[in-house]
Amino acid sequence: MTTADAYVEFATRETRDVSPSYERLSLAVSRDRELLDLLDELPPAKRQPNLLFGVVRLLGGPLDDPAAFHDHVVANWPAIAAQMRVRATQTNEAGRCAVLLPALAALPQPLALLEVGASAGLCLYPDRYAYRYGERQVGAGEPVLDCAAVGVPVPAARPEVVWRAGLDLNPLDVTDPADIAWLDALIWPEQTHRRARLRAAAAVAAAEPPRLVRGDLVDDLPALAAQAPADATLVVFHTSVLYQVPQPRRDAFVELVRALPGHWLANEAPEVLPHASLPASPGEAMHNVLALDGTPLAWTRGHGQAMVWMG
Repeated sequence: MTTADAYVEFATRETRDVSPSYERLSLAVSRDRELLDLLDELPPAKRQPNLLFGVVRLLGGPLDDPAAFHDHVVANWPAIAAQMRVRATQTNEAGRCAVLLPALAALPQPLALLEVGASAGLCLYPDRYAYRYGERQVGAGEPVLDCAAVGVPVPAARPEVVWRAGLDLNPLDVTDPADIAWLDALIWPEQTHRRARLRAAAAVAAAEPPRLVRGDLVDDLPALAAQAPADATLVVFHTSVLYQVPQPRRDAFVELVRALPGHWLANEAPEVLPHASLPASPGEAMHNVLALDGTPLAWTRGHGQAMVWMG
């Protein structure tokens, strides 16, 4: 896929009907030879729209007008490129817990959670957030995570978590304003509800900061998993992470995680983590597949805003 194709796909599959400004910018970049040439100077993994737009937001650049965006990026490209080279799209959307919850609550309790690609660890607290699936609410408190659910076995209660840890190449600190500023910059401009949710979830995590280990998802996973308490059900999970991992390492991770004790909960795009057979996707928008131990359970939207059960 060319860089231009990637920006068209981001516009049509991810931002359409969700972020008009990012849809407009993505399509403009896909037709902008000067910007495409600059992006193609970066490694392939660093050319993605979310990363470019997040860095421009972080540095105070304009996002509402494609012409102003073009001029700003060209004039400030050395600073923007430097940030894109050292940062990653570490979107830490607590709302994703809403699509993980039905699977987590159905496992033998209590749980030991280990998130791969944990970012700041906000998805390590599914037992602390409240959830709303249509008319049904699970738990109390803030934030309340809304999910449009079709055919989902909504649990009666939140899971019991007795151990939680995360693994990330560049873990972020929920108590560091600079790290929270980067997470905020990754939220799309119109989504004020996600910005408020980030602050509420960060407050939950900051009250009991997660244990986050800097490390690789293959080399360092076994040692961290071995530290989980033996009397809890280990769940290694990840969501929208593997697309950033080269295919050989992705394959090695899948082989490794299948051999670990406990369970493996994946929430990834089907082209990133393929399955032998899947029902038709609910629509043209980009959907992930929630899978437990390799068995698909549901179609999910990227920020946890909707899910369609496959059973």
